Amino acid sequence: MTQIALKHACAPKRRSLLSTIRDALSLHRQRKTLARLDARALEDIGITREQAETEAARHLWDAPEFWQK
Repeated sequence: MTQIALKHACAPKRRSLLSTIRDALSLHRQRKTLARLDARALEDIGITREQAETEAARHLWDAPEFWQK
């Protein structure tokens, strides 16, 4: 694999405000849904009730890093 050295860092691509709002609302809905899952559904996705509650309680701005790019 060949590596290329850059003299200057590339500026990160900026996200639009609409895209950011849409993603935040989606994250909020996903966390609410996660909080409502029953024990069987949580077992199916491989997480505990405590993990689901911890994720559901996170602040809206506490999004996964890969969403912030």
